[in-house]
Amino acid sequence: MARFSHFDADGASRMVDVGGKEITVRHARASGRVRMSAGTLQMVPQGAAPKGNVLEVARLAGILAAKRTGELIPLCHLLPLDVVSVSFRFPDPTTIEIEAEARATARTGVEMEALVAVSVAALTIYDMCKAVDRGITIDQIRLEEKSGGRSGHYVRQT
Repeated sequence: MARFSHFDADGASRMVDVGGKEITVRHARASGRVRMSAGTLQMVPQGAAPKGNVLEVARLAGILAAKRTGELIPLCHLLPLDVVSVSFRFPDPTTIEIEAEARATARTGVEMEALVAVSVAALTIYDMCKAVDRGITIDQIRLEEKSGGRSGHYVRQT
């Protein structure tokens, strides 16, 4: 049976020792959704929300959060990120889809960095739009793809 890697044989939490792992290019892509009323979403791409340009602030918040993942998640390693990007799509009149990608040349993966970028970008959208719409929801935050490590290439099957 598989074991959680962040616990030792006695059940104590631990940071995984990645010192013996090979340094490779690691890549991860994550996504999430923010749902709101159609009226609220109409303001977002135009920069007409009361607090300003929601998407650019959310993009910057996501990138900054990815860079600080090791400070936010207790057992994550600090990684020298090569790049982080955050993008937005509007699949329907009430949904903003967020996608974040992270890449590093390191001994461990960057999936947490991509997931944190999506999460904080979504929370920033919520924060900037909550004065107009208290019914906003955040959902489907998930890893879509990762590559570069010993575990191989993972792509989420829909």
